Amino acid sequence: MIDRIVTAVRELPPESTQQAVGYPSLFLLVALGALVPVVPTGAIVSSAAVVAFHQTAPLALLYVFVVAAAAAFLGDLALYWLGQRGVRSRNGSRWLAALRGRATPERLAQAQGRLETHQVPVLVLSRLVPAGRIPVMLACLLAGMPLRRFARGDLPACLAWAATYQLIGILGGSLFPEPWQGVVAAVGLTVLLSAAPALWRRLRGHRTTAHPGGSSEGSPDGSPEGGLKG
Repeated sequence: MIDRIVTAVRELPPESTQQAVGYPSLFLLVALGALVPVVPTGAIVSSAAVVAFHQTAPLALLYVFVVAAAAAFLGDLALYWLGQRGVRSRNGSRWLAALRGRATPERLAQAQGRLETHQVPVLVLSRLVPAGRIPVMLACLLAGMPLRRFARGDLPACLAWAATYQLIGILGGSLFPEPWQGVVAAVGLTVLLSAAPALWRRLRGHRTTAHPGGSSEGSPDGSPEGGLKG
């Protein structure tokens, strides 16, 4: 995968072509990743930010931020709307079933508990914590939260998410002279961030096994446990 990224970035077309193709592609990939949480949207945004950092256009980074945040927001709204249809339907829907399948009962219960007291902060954290978005979205659906209220909480969440992964891209772009080097660094960092929660749970599981009387509380940062792809 890394070899393909390096080859693609080394053979970048002129800036005008990058902008004409890149921004629509960024929007589609991020929106698709919001609907189908298997696309590594964080790595995509960071890579786009690296390329924009090395461009001469003064507003390139701003465009990446706006496009990524808008795509994530619209994708979340579409998925929530589809989930609402499943909640209202007697037989549910495949979208609601997919959401349930990606949220364990423990994570769902944690999200429901935190949602009762801190709606907007929980939504923001759900976007930033890997695998936190789906349990919180499902908790919102089961609580009967209207789409408009969900949108008010999800907007700052998407803005914070886009800013975070863009900063990762800017960091990668500033550390290396060549765009492909920055892209590799940014993708590696996003993969590391995505894998960190799962590694933490595994280490904590080993400690619990070694000390059966230990506590099994939620994650120390108060956020939904799990590992969100973008």
